[in-house]
Amino acid sequence: MRSNFPKNKTFGVISFAFIFISLTFYACSYIAPYSHFAYKQATSLKVEALALMNKATDQSASHENEIKELETKIEKAYEYAKGRPKNELSAKQWQILKDPNKNLLGGFIKRWRKESTLSTHFIKEAKGLVADAFDTISGLESGKIKKSDVK
Repeated sequence: MRSNFPKNKTFGVISFAFIFISLTFYACSYIAPYSHFAYKQATSLKVEALALMNKATDQSASHENEIKELETKIEKAYEYAKGRPKNELSAKQWQILKDPNKNLLGGFIKRWRKESTLSTHFIKEAKGLVADAFDTISGLESGKIKKSDVK
């Protein structure tokens, strides 16, 4: 069977380039643009969360105001991420981080309240997971920066 397409390499290269460029534009159109505010928010909240987690050897009740304040800030960050167009992946990461039924920050706080105090070993392990989750969130945001945007 004879093909109607030319058999030269130029056609293949041009076709590949067209498909690659089309897919690149398609993918970029479904990702929110970089937000310095969202990046700063994620990195600041990481520092606050890890500092509060260090206090989990104390009675949770003695830090309840700090816990509530952090939960409120995390909720605001989630709502900000959720409200940005084309930002579903970042919003989902915030949702996982804050979920009290998961093993990240929300679950850590739930366990701290339930058990009143936590062991230093548990805190250390949990901080590693929470830090990684925040790094994922800030990495998603910083990955939106194009080289041409950096001055």
